Amino acid sequence: MTTSSFLPGNPYGSRRVPVFARNAVSTSHPLGAQAGLRMLWNGGNAVDAAIAAAAAMAIVEPVSNGLGSDAFCILWDGKELHGLNASGRAPAGWTPDYFDKRYGRQAQPPRRGVDSITVPGAVSAWVALHERFGKLPFATLMEPAADIAERGYLVPPVVQQKWAAGAPELASQPGFRESFLPWGRPPEVGELFRFPAAARALRAIGASKGKAFYEGEIAAAMTSFVQQHGGCLSLADMAQHKAEWVTPLAKDYRGYTLHEIPPGGQGIAAQIALGILSNFDLASLGVDSVASQHLQIEAMKLAFADVQRYVADAGMEVTTEQMLDDAYLASRARLIDPTRAQDFKAGNPVRGGTIYLSAADERGMMVSFIQSNYAGFGSGVVEPTFGISLQNRGFGFSADPDGPNRANLVGPGKRPFHTIIPAFLTQNGQPVMSFGVMGGNMQPQGHVQTLVRMLDYRQSPQAACDAPRWRFSEGLAINVEGGMDPAAVMGLQALGHQVEVIDDPYQDFGAGQFIWRMGDPAVEGYQMASDPRRDGLAAGF
Repeated sequence: MTTSSFLPGNPYGSRRVPVFARNAVSTSHPLGAQAGLRMLWNGGNAVDAAIAAAAAMAIVEPVSNGLGSDAFCILWDGKELHGLNASGRAPAGWTPDYFDKRYGRQAQPPRRGVDSITVPGAVSAWVALHERFGKLPFATLMEPAADIAERGYLVPPVVQQKWAAGAPELASQPGFRESFLPWGRPPEVGELFRFPAAARALRAIGASKGKAFYEGEIAAAMTSFVQQHGGCLSLADMAQHKAEWVTPLAKDYRGYTLHEIPPGGQGIAAQIALGILSNFDLASLGVDSVASQHLQIEAMKLAFADVQRYVADAGMEVTTEQMLDDAYLASRARLIDPTRAQDFKAGNPVRGGTIYLSAADERGMMVSFIQSNYAGFGSGVVEPTFGISLQNRGFGFSADPDGPNRANLVGPGKRPFHTIIPAFLTQNGQPVMSFGVMGGNMQPQGHVQTLVRMLDYRQSPQAACDAPRWRFSEGLAINVEGGMDPAAVMGLQALGHQVEVIDDPYQDFGAGQFIWRMGDPAVEGYQMASDPRRDGLAAGF
């Protein structure tokens, strides 16, 4: 299949029409896409567009990300692929003993509050990308977001629902009520929300090219606020942070290659699942058939079993090469029984809350970018002077030296396990698609389901994006969206899957943004898709 297989009017059952353009931005909020397009109109490139869009998204979708987020990126610069890991590390004071003394022996650090906060890395991602690939002045890239924060924006439906859902739990966290409940309540749909403190931060970040955030006035305000409320994030922790350029992992599937950021993130789970599925002829099965869905679910369960057992930031007892070895994945595929669901355990490879956005320009640069505060609003802690909503990535650590997740045992300067994963697809070494599907552990599951639809069943990106999804929980339990064919649901139940049908548009079955290259970008351009599960927009010119 070539990129030109995706043509307008193909009857793939998509509820929405794809967008075609030579310069493209796709985000989960329209103002984010517009911020990116402003940079492209002004002579910037796809990296400039992605940075401006990411800064705007930190303002307009605070339920998922903020200035205190982490971020990852995979980009095609026109000649080769690059990966960027801008996840932050644990404060120097974090040890298992630190959490034991504060909270008693427990499996994880707390989910909210100052002891869930790791060093925020998103701003360092913006800076690193700009230094290496940007064209426009860095301060220019911050201005759309600063303007939105200062003037305000009208809150859209999905963001409002998540805001209202998170407020009761987070209202007591330091700075949250002052920043995100200005009327003593969450905003209503269509209500104007202003965030002048964040505008102040964005302009300081822009003027200093990020130094204010990690070494200057913002860093001082942030660490002082955290310590005032009992945390131990320090100026030294902030100053020592650096984004890291990495080589993306690659795994072939159906003549294409899927690229993911290497551990400690969960992108390898999608590659493992697809490696397992490559041992089956999915195209011979119906796209929404019970048999196809069952194989995908079981492959995903096998992938998660290995990822939860082995993936960590450092000191993994197996290598990624061993986890992606074809012979090992074939052996895992043989464990799948087409007649029944199973609860899988990890194998032995030695023997063998988030926003996602994408941007592309007519010169061929393509950017796959993701940033997140983790669990809706993150820690809930918000530094009020600069509006820094701090992430809760520390919850991804284990605090129990003897627990099953000891590969991710907390330690000073260590990165936690990460759920956010940008992705990129190539064919014969050439770029095909920048894409991602946000939403906790739904992300690799969304990568697998949408890629199977596109590569096995030749669906367009928008059709693959629109189609109903399943979500593996644990054991034999799965959730499926209400739009799934009832006959398929009954068929999965007959195989032993414990299926819960969730007919709620605000439940998180992932939300994707896709930019598929149609050929020469200057002539044939890109095809874009934006997920209907968010307030998003795919736009271009």
